[in-house]
Amino acid sequence: MFKHISEEITCVMERDPAARTRLEVALLYQGFHAIVLHRVAHWLWERNWRLLARLLSQFSRFVTGIEIHPGAVIGRKFFIDHGMGVVIGETAEIGDNVTLYHDVTLGGVAPSIDSDSQRGVKRHPTLQDGVIIASGAQIIGPITVGKCARVGANSVVLKDVPDHTTVVGVPARAVNASKKDRLDERFAAYGVGNHDLPDPVFKVMDGLLDKVQSLSMRVEELENERREQDLPIALKPKKKPATRTSSKAKTES
Repeated sequence: MFKHISEEITCVMERDPAARTRLEVALLYQGFHAIVLHRVAHWLWERNWRLLARLLSQFSRFVTGIEIHPGAVIGRKFFIDHGMGVVIGETAEIGDNVTLYHDVTLGGVAPSIDSDSQRGVKRHPTLQDGVIIASGAQIIGPITVGKCARVGANSVVLKDVPDHTTVVGVPARAVNASKKDRLDERFAAYGVGNHDLPDPVFKVMDGLLDKVQSLSMRVEELENERREQDLPIALKPKKKPATRTSSKAKTES
């Protein structure tokens, strides 16, 4: 138990530059407090001391602002940074070296509708090893976020995320599909690295703006061609109409 606690402190020291000493982490980091209390609550849950496990989980929520159901399975070196507002559901599964930021939800799909049919079944996400979930992200349903995947801030993930893939947006879409751009296992704060990370919606809008600009230029070219064609006609001298006086003179003659 003490070995695991020491390991949790070490992972905080490795991932948070604001952590100065191990004692500071042990005393002041609510993410650390939440995971230690969850380890005990989960131990009770596995031994069918369900009420006591829920009571401990509720106490942890009260003192840390982090809600972790005692049934959730969480691996080694789990780090919750800032912590407030994190919700982890009963059937969630989390691998090793996973990082979550504040306001992250690992939730189910419409849990209040036909609740009886959802009891005892997998309804929450699975996060594999090395995953980073940025602040405000919602991972919904029994989906899998692959190894070393990243989820950008405020994204809503409704489908499986492949290994080594970064997703952003609502709904979340992949932004680094090529092998060359795939992330390695190094830690990247808030789910993204220092490289440019375009929003998929922005890319679509940017493409539409380029298309509009191209069409505007083509319309301008056609208008110029039309003016050049009409210019000789406009410059051609028009025949003067016969005057009234000359017409009268011809009649008299």
